[in-house]
Amino acid sequence: MVTELSYTTTHTYLIDGAKGTILFDTGWAGTFSAFCREMGEKGRKVQEIDYILVSHFHPDHMGIAEEIADLGPRIVAVDLQVPFLHSSDAILGRDGKTGFRPILDENVRVISLSESREFLASLGLSGEILHTPGHSDDSISLWLDDGDLFVGDLNPLYELELHAGTEIEESWNRLLARKPKRVFYGHAKTAVLRDEDTPKGQEDDGGSAGDDGGDRKDLYLLVSRIMKYIDKGCSMERIRKKTGADPVFIEDVNRMYLTHRNVGVQGILDRIEIKGR
Repeated sequence: MVTELSYTTTHTYLIDGAKGTILFDTGWAGTFSAFCREMGEKGRKVQEIDYILVSHFHPDHMGIAEEIADLGPRIVAVDLQVPFLHSSDAILGRDGKTGFRPILDENVRVISLSESREFLASLGLSGEILHTPGHSDDSISLWLDDGDLFVGDLNPLYELELHAGTEIEESWNRLLARKPKRVFYGHAKTAVLRDEDTPKGQEDDGGSAGDDGGDRKDLYLLVSRIMKYIDKGCSMERIRKKTGADPVFIEDVNRMYLTHRNVGVQGILDRIEIKGR
């Protein structure tokens, strides 16, 4: 059973096996209280979680991992992720108001990719953990043999043609060979694949820019313009004057563009909350 938790801009998932439960990703620092409320609203207790699995150690995916672990769940990491466990500490530590707590290395259970199937089986889950670089070198995906696939920030399938010849395409080709039925993203809507062999037509709910009419197309073009000004090194104020966009929106685009390697316009639209629009 998969339960999506909606308390942050990052999609996080409770995955229940016959013998245990995994939390896949955790969201930003400062969202711990919201996480606890969301768990309560879903009728769940934090203590029900056995392990926390982080798709990659960027701030919006591991920000409250240690706070959750303090209540009982244990963080599990693949050995290739170990050098990255603290890669976001400096970023998250700048804001003392979030209560960010770095991961305690001694409490992390480290496994290899080859051990992942046995590890999942101990929780009553049939599947394995796969290394899927492209967004980051420490990115992993969780594959379940029933066809469910959790990919974190691996660029969505509808962006795949933009990344031909890259690690992103290589990672997706390996994943698509397994014929996934559902893809659970870190920032995009869950995709139900109608054609199991190709990404064609897979975004039932999300779609591409322009599918929602003129407003969506205009927003797509606006984000594209902001990204071009960022590439030119323009200040946030200059971008505001050039585009007329809301300063908070510009900051959101800037943050997502600079922290998510190879992200496209549609990827940014899927990653940020646009309030009042």
